[in-house]
Amino acid sequence: ENLSSKLGSTQELNQEILALEQVVNQAEKDLENKARELHLRRAEVIPDFIEKIKVLLHPLGMENTRIRIDLLPQAQFNLTGKDQIEFQLATNKGGAFLPIKSIASGGELARFNLVTKSLVAQAIPLPTLIFDEIDIGISGEVALRMGKILKDLSAHHQVICITHSPQIAAKGDMHYFVYKDDQTDRTIARVKKLNKNDRIQSIAAMLSSNPPSAAAIRNAKELIEIV
Repeated sequence: ENLSSKLGSTQELNQEILALEQVVNQAEKDLENKARELHLRRAEVIPDFIEKIKVLLHPLGMENTRIRIDLLPQAQFNLTGKDQIEFQLATNKGGAFLPIKSIASGGELARFNLVTKSLVAQAIPLPTLIFDEIDIGISGEVALRMGKILKDLSAHHQVICITHSPQIAAKGDMHYFVYKDDQTDRTIARVKKLNKNDRIQSIAAMLSSNPPSAAAIRNAKELIEIV
């Protein structure tokens, strides 16, 4: 009876393994179908996505930049299908396409990051977008245009921007000043919400020196009024 019972358990286990293998095989077929559908949908939207990137990127001092997005099929599944997605840029006329990490400077990477995030934010319900020093390597008119993109984003999302750019800081609805307070035995990081006058002084200091010059203060007021 003991041997009969063990034999019955083994037979039941084999049947269970076969049933589970069928479940796994069906799941793989379903995943393959979904991955194939996702690949086709990606391939379909990539040209339009590239054009939207160009529209936003070219006015930011990258008018000669060309963009390519490659879908590289993979043998194994990943968290988003079976594609490896690679962004490539050619930043100069006649230049070869190279992966972003190999060709983009800090400023170019910051601008590309802002543009792609702003486009993705239109399609995904993201309540808050945080940009940490998105102003790397930019200034002047380009910084003003980046500030405009951030301002437009803030109409539908909460945008938090850590910046050293006066042009970008002037676009904010609220301005917080982060500073270090050196005490006897330690340094404490503090955050202060600025009123309008303090804000003008802070932006003017970004434009010149601390304390800022009279010309920098006038310029800061102009930047805030442009907003």
